[in-house]
Amino acid sequence: MDTAFVPLSLPPGGDALVIGASGGIGGAFLAALTGTPRFARVIGLGRGTVPPLDITDEASIAAALAALAPLAPRLVVDATGMLHTATHMPERTWRQLDPTHMAQAFAVNAIGPMLLMKHLLPLLPREGKSVFATLSAKVGSIGDNALGGWYSYRASKAALNQFVRTAAIELRRSRPHAVCVALHPGTVETPLSAPFARTGLDVRPPAEAAARMLAVLDALGPADSGGFFDYRGGALPW
Repeated sequence: MDTAFVPLSLPPGGDALVIGASGGIGGAFLAALTGTPRFARVIGLGRGTVPPLDITDEASIAAALAALAPLAPRLVVDATGMLHTATHMPERTWRQLDPTHMAQAFAVNAIGPMLLMKHLLPLLPREGKSVFATLSAKVGSIGDNALGGWYSYRASKAALNQFVRTAAIELRRSRPHAVCVALHPGTVETPLSAPFARTGLDVRPPAEAAARMLAVLDALGPADSGGFFDYRGGALPW
């Protein structure tokens, strides 16, 4: 699949931001967007960038955006997320629940992205299409949950989906052409998914995954804002 991206539906000008740019998918988004003439700037942000941005620290978010002022985001992709840590894997049973790990999952997967929305959605232009997209996960779908397990990850991504839906409703009042959505990237060749890759699973390289999701975002319109979509553009159940 061609991994080049030409944003046909976005007006020219404005900035493109990728949050979590040091990760596998975030880096692929940044690479796909870099050099796109439609954007004035393509900016990658993360804990190791200049300025640094840590989504679990609201002061860090505010300081990073202030350092980039004047900021005019036309496209924002939040590619952050946490599935497991060095000490905790996704829970198979409630017996494995750990409150510290659960709190960390919610801080990274739900609260952090909502803080990004708090600070970035008001900066979206009032005229013309703009996009804020955050990476969710199909396992965050309550309606699709038939296997159980993965308590912290499932619940934190479900919370993220609710945040996106609620923020999109508020956003529509002042920016009716904006699109605020949650995206399921599928299984991508990254350290996050590496422990769970198995034979027969459709695993895509980050560049292909990013290109597919950017194509989905390019095809979405204001009527889709607040939705939950997969990397093929299909709507997912809540």
